[in-house]
Amino acid sequence: MGALQTYNVTVDWTGADERGTSSYTSYSRDHEVRVEGKPTLLATSDLKVRTDVSRYRAEELFVGSISQAQMLWFLRTAARHDVVVLGYADKATGTQRVEGAGSGPFVEVVLRPRVTFADPGVSEELAARLHHEAREYNHVARSVGFPVRVEPAHTTAHTTA
Repeated sequence: MGALQTYNVTVDWTGADERGTSSYTSYSRDHEVRVEGKPTLLATSDLKVRTDVSRYRAEELFVGSISQAQMLWFLRTAARHDVVVLGYADKATGTQRVEGAGSGPFVEVVLRPRVTFADPGVSEELAARLHHEAREYNHVARSVGFPVRVEPAHTTAHTTA
């Protein structure tokens, strides 16, 4: 068994006023997510009751964390296999089943990374193997109880003479 790593995050509700939670529609869902020494994330609820759509939602950050971990593992895997990556962008989608109380579990996350390789000879097969290996190591994706699929696309860098 490996060593344990701890992550500390502070979540502070900033939407309180003198009425507090006197009714479901009376209070703001605004809050801040802080990690010491880093910029504060302004966040809110995904529900459409008194939310500020310019703020991050927990669900967005959740999907983002899966995508972020996949990217970092992919870059590490590519470097380990001497494959040079020049660009990586993912358009991830998380799907949540909304149940009776307006809440429910995530049922799937699909990652759609677009990778730019320096070498035009990187085959679809090699790229697929790198994505698969990275997915196997993606500790965040391995921590959830639903499928996380990777549907990659790749391109090669074009040089001009």
